[in-house]
Amino acid sequence: MSSQSFIINCKLSIVNWKMEAAVKSGWQTKRLGDVAEISAGNSAPQADSLFKDGTYPFFRTSDAGQIRFGDIYESADYLNEEGVQGLRRYPKGTILFPKSGASTFLNHRVMLGVDGCVSSHLATIVADETQMKPRFLLYFLSTIAAQDLVQDHAYPSLNLPTIAGISIQAPPLPEQRRIVGILDEAFANIAVAKANAEKNLNNARALFESHLQSVLQSKKWKWKTLGELCNGVEYGSSAKSKKEGKVPVLRMGNIQDGQLDWENLVYTDDKEEIQKYLLKHNDVLFNRTNSPELVGKTATYKNEMPAIFAGYLIRVHRKEELLDADFLNYFLNSQIAIDYGKTVVISSVNQANINGAKLKGYPIPAPSISEQRTIVKELDTLREETRRLESIYQHKLSALEALKKSLLNQAFKGELTMDN
Repeated sequence: MSSQSFIINCKLSIVNWKMEAAVKSGWQTKRLGDVAEISAGNSAPQADSLFKDGTYPFFRTSDAGQIRFGDIYESADYLNEEGVQGLRRYPKGTILFPKSGASTFLNHRVMLGVDGCVSSHLATIVADETQMKPRFLLYFLSTIAAQDLVQDHAYPSLNLPTIAGISIQAPPLPEQRRIVGILDEAFANIAVAKANAEKNLNNARALFESHLQSVLQSKKWKWKTLGELCNGVEYGSSAKSKKEGKVPVLRMGNIQDGQLDWENLVYTDDKEEIQKYLLKHNDVLFNRTNSPELVGKTATYKNEMPAIFAGYLIRVHRKEELLDADFLNYFLNSQIAIDYGKTVVISSVNQANINGAKLKGYPIPAPSISEQRTIVKELDTLREETRRLESIYQHKLSALEALKKSLLNQAFKGELTMDN
């Protein structure tokens, strides 16, 4: 299906709607502070005893950060009767508007699905329902970019007067209800379509990994240690790199999804370093130090451009008559190798390390070199098809996000109508 056909079908299947240029009858421009009460929550109680056996949810920024947009029903912390004494309890329908944090987090728009207390790091917006329906307001605020409100981008935060000063397009209440009905239906169907696309995306990835494991775990192969199939391993350069220079220095961030990423490069002009660490075609690079979930990622250098490698990477000197570079790359990125790495990794705070000696101890299936190359061809074909499917599903997800933005844009221009 073409991307154009996909978008058209999404529009038809999600909701029967059309966009018409129309005069907005009765719409008014108001300040948010004129149609809602703007305040901040309470400081979190410090005593652990106030949370013991609690039944009253206390919503924090961490709770609001769990979802980008929508309703929130549960919090990580619950206050007991003593804990809620003196704290304001906000009603269901209160909108939480982050006041501080990363720029992306400031764009989260969350509505309480239950009554609860709220942290002072969150602005609370309680709509005056004689003027503004809470859900209409939630949808409208999702179109407001926090970056347009932030004054100090080095320490992004918003104050209550700034939030209260947001300009609101306010149609009559019947029109608000009609728009909310259309958007609720559309967004519910978009959520289903997104869930299906994400499931298909995960299935495509799981299919490849399942086939890879099946091939590697075949009982036909004898297993050896990686040290038996190589002449040694080598740590990369520890010299300081520069933003500009003659030769790129590949670092751990340049290994992505089993391949080398040639963005965000640093460089060297040091002739001795270049001579010592210059990469050769089919050199396999193993990331020995990284966060626990990323340590061990691997890529093969394909002579894309002259480059050397940094000290957090290890170059494997294969016995080329015994071990194919791409076969090794597939193996080291497989779940089998990842799981083994977890048994030998040395961990510290937010960092994990698998040294060269540990790497040489990795058990690896060792079919003949010709069998390895046949396996690589099969895996390359399947990987190409997997990536094609991933591209399709990622495009569908992007199209659905674009459709949401289009619906919101049209809704608040007063151009959204339903087909009868």
